[in-house]
Amino acid sequence: DGAKASAVIYSLMLTCRACGVDPFAWLRHAFTEMPQRPDRADINDLLPFNFAKATPA
Repeated sequence: DGAKASAVIYSLMLTCRACGVDPFAWLRHAFTEMPQRPDRADINDLLPFNFAKATPA
């Protein structure tokens, strides 16, 4: 399970890099927004490639 979790985090960090997003800024945003959402809520807008579109340049 640890290897799978690590692979998911690594994939998200590389997606941040590919989108030109600061991984720490993205994680801070995602971890701030997720607790405010109901269980099983759609979180596609929190993915790194959508964060890049929503964040002012």
